Amino acid sequence: MRQVKLGLWGPEVSEVCFGSLAISPLQGRVTEAEGASVLRYALEQGINWIDTAEIYDNYAQIAKATEGYPDVQIISKSYSVSAEEMRLSLEKARTALKRETLDFFLLHEQESALTLKGHSRAWEELLRAKEKGIVRRIGISTHAVAGVRAGALQPGLDVIHPILNYQGLGIIDGTLDEMLEAISFAAELGIGIYAMKIFGGGHLSHDPEKAINFVRGVPGVQGMALGMSSREEVDYNLLLLSGQEVPRNLREKVKHRERKLYIADWCQGCGLCLEACPQGALSIEKIAVVDNKACVLCGYCGRVCPHFCLKIV
Repeated sequence: MRQVKLGLWGPEVSEVCFGSLAISPLQGRVTEAEGASVLRYALEQGINWIDTAEIYDNYAQIAKATEGYPDVQIISKSYSVSAEEMRLSLEKARTALKRETLDFFLLHEQESALTLKGHSRAWEELLRAKEKGIVRRIGISTHAVAGVRAGALQPGLDVIHPILNYQGLGIIDGTLDEMLEAISFAAELGIGIYAMKIFGGGHLSHDPEKAINFVRGVPGVQGMALGMSSREEVDYNLLLLSGQEVPRNLREKVKHRERKLYIADWCQGCGLCLEACPQGALSIEKIAVVDNKACVLCGYCGRVCPHFCLKIV
């Protein structure tokens, strides 16, 4: 499998990072055991880093799947605001993942310099943790152009995980060209960049080769996180990345698998999900309603619903 260097000072990793949101309870597409089996299979095929987050609630699943793979890199993230919250997040990750030292830890969904300022205490704690050897590399994930630009100037930042696809789907504050300019700016500073949502939450899966080749062709982007919840999806993506012909039966099984956000009819219309949606894809019309063109199927809305009404299916 093709290896890439993540930024000027980062490690060498496989071009594709296993996006574990797809096997987490947040999306509920597979059981914990099934998800661990899929992840283990991906590691056996040569994928050697994993993207997760505290809200995915799948540390135990990853720890189980990575037994015997001590060199696999794990990236996690949290919404911590204070230093104490960040200390708790780091300790939770170290304990549950069974890692004395965390490979990467990011601030989750940072939108701008203002957002980063609001999380300054948590960032300072990340810097201290890096100095102590608790975490090797730190950074941010973002759906925003302003987030990439602000992150690039953040002291001590090593990696940025931005949303990126050929239609600019999911960018919350600007155009695709503006995102490309921001990524170029960050890359010139030596920052490691790995893209998310390259298939636009499934909206671009009709032409996966175009989606992959676009991201591969963006200067400064070294890798990409791909969500996979079956062995067939692992095989499919790795064949695409290698440039090999994908068998027709595998292509039909994976390529046209439709997914959507399901909203149960017992929704109370409380509106909490609207605040959790970074895409602004939800509205209230007595109950929650989704704009399927705007939704990128992240599942973040489901985590805040007190009545368990929202789920990716």
